[in-house]
Amino acid sequence: MSGVRIGRSAVTVSRLGLGCAQLGNLYTEIDDAEADATVAAAWECGIRYFDTAPHYGLGLSERRLGAALRARPRDAYTISTKVGRLLVPDLAGAGRRDPEGFQVPADHRRVWDFSADGVRRSLESSLTRLGLDRVDLVLIHDPEDHQQAALDQAYPALHELRAQGMVGAIGVGTKHWQALHRFVVETDVDAVMVAGRYTLLEQPALHALLPECQRRGVSVLNVGVFNSGLLAVPRPHAGLHYEYAHVPPPVLQRVQAIVAVCDRHGTTLPAAALAFAAAHPAVAAVVVGADHPEQVRRNAALLAAPPPPEEFWSDLVAEGLVQGRAPY
Repeated sequence: MSGVRIGRSAVTVSRLGLGCAQLGNLYTEIDDAEADATVAAAWECGIRYFDTAPHYGLGLSERRLGAALRARPRDAYTISTKVGRLLVPDLAGAGRRDPEGFQVPADHRRVWDFSADGVRRSLESSLTRLGLDRVDLVLIHDPEDHQQAALDQAYPALHELRAQGMVGAIGVGTKHWQALHRFVVETDVDAVMVAGRYTLLEQPALHALLPECQRRGVSVLNVGVFNSGLLAVPRPHAGLHYEYAHVPPPVLQRVQAIVAVCDRHGTTLPAAALAFAAAHPAVAAVVVGADHPEQVRRNAALLAAPPPPEEFWSDLVAEGLVQGRAPY
């Protein structure tokens, strides 16, 4: 996969990235061998961009990703991780499971910290878990309830690290597009990671955020494009996740209406979801998670295949299932 430059930086990403929340046992517990095989499958498919965070499995994702990439040439891939949550040991929680959806012992607790010191401490800890001396892209993670601290403290700290050459690019990632828009307008970030807000199911980022990113040369990393798994299967059902919870009936009905259009035009819901997520010119990469190698291979094949026909998209627009201004 050819590399796409992030903002005005020298950092590049492959058009398809591997989201590594599942390496932290999101929803489902996998072992180290399966995690390693998943990263290896991504590499075989040409994926060279890997996104992780301390939040994912209380550091497990970072440790597994670092181990899986250790034998790969460091200049051949791009890693992003995140700051904003410090992991603090909590021995009393070792006998409990993590309450935030990751199937790991709760032997650490997350502490919000968007201070300059917190940013540096978080990044140092991430490097230790990854076993690396640098990461390429650092993202402020979920700052929507801490925007002023993130703007006044976390962002200047990352700006300084970028100026010193200690990180290649900086940005912000969250599902709250309004917070991302504020950072795009008020700072000099290289990228925003839009989580679940520009998908085949819903496009609230379309009218303000994505055009502003285009105007300012800020790259969009489109994640959560299956809306927590709802769009990842050809025949969605009520047992799937949406917004990290069970799917509400009206949302499921809307997805089933999209499936009916897919059936008429000989495509599938996952194929259409990936094609749509990648089509906007502001999008530098689509980042998709996986908890086993076959998921990676399927997603890579779907994104590489020809997109659904133009009539498919026009039918979605005509039925009010996709906004008319969305490029496809």
